[in-house]
Amino acid sequence: MTTDPSSSAIIEVGELTKRFGDVTAVDHASFQVERGELFGFLGPNGAGKTTTINMLIGLARPDSGIIRIDGLDCCKNPKAAQHLIGVVPDESNLYPELTGFDNLCFCAALYGMGKPARIARATQLLKDFDLSKAAHRKFGGYSKGMKRKLAIAAGIVHNPPVLFLDEPTTGIDVASARNIRQLLADLHRSGTTIFLTTHYIEEAERLCDRIAFIVNGRIVKIDHVASLLKPVQGRYATLINGSGLNPSFIGELSSSFPGLDFQQHSQDRIRVESSSPIHIGPIVKFLEDKGVAVTEARRVQLSLEDVFVQITGIEADAMQKEKMKAAA
Repeated sequence: MTTDPSSSAIIEVGELTKRFGDVTAVDHASFQVERGELFGFLGPNGAGKTTTINMLIGLARPDSGIIRIDGLDCCKNPKAAQHLIGVVPDESNLYPELTGFDNLCFCAALYGMGKPARIARATQLLKDFDLSKAAHRKFGGYSKGMKRKLAIAAGIVHNPPVLFLDEPTTGIDVASARNIRQLLADLHRSGTTIFLTTHYIEEAERLCDRIAFIVNGRIVKIDHVASLLKPVQGRYATLINGSGLNPSFIGELSSSFPGLDFQQHSQDRIRVESSSPIHIGPIVKFLEDKGVAVTEARRVQLSLEDVFVQITGIEADAMQKEKMKAAA
């Protein structure tokens, strides 16, 4: 891959590959991130997201491939772009025995900021991130949400043009996650380029300009969110739950209700899709006549989750289990 001097891409990756023994964690990944873009890297746990981000920030060396950040070759010199990037890892790397203020000042000092500048910057970030009241408390006593916010503040203490975040809202409460998404949206609006890895599909849909789907180390799709959603626009879906559902009913339902697409989602759930509004009553009656005890029938709005399932073959239920495990 050659660098186009007129390119608006600030991150350029070509044929990036990383193996651990017989396991290929990242398999010939190629993509670009535009300057000022919020780019999402979406996939299940173990897909290669963290390995990719570790190579981009210089924590892991690729076996082959090209990484350029703002034109700097990061494979030949992994530290070349360190001054251009901020990093928020999935596990905090701040010091529990230091206060929030001291952690920020220490991080600022690592980037060569003088004492007056780092004091001013730390004070401002604590205010911006609503952490001023906890400024002089030890970081180890912060809640999970507060720790994540301070980690983001530390990642941008030197005003980097590019920010890398690995699973920023995993394992924190709903209110804190919402707050962090707002902080990221504000950073994006200010012009910061953000590279975000996540397995929260709705988070990627809400925040990102473009998204790459990665599965088993391979990028299977990259596109703008609006383009990814086109296949499900104008389509309708209904979920029907009940005991006694039998896979053999799918064929009978398809014959009895032509134009509707029936799928067995689980032992107790059927999904119905159509390009026109779905009349639930006749379907429920059909199932009840077959002895099914229908417990719920509800319309659902199709989303990026449905697109992800269609492209990757990974069921949404599997992603949901990962969310629950991560939050435990």
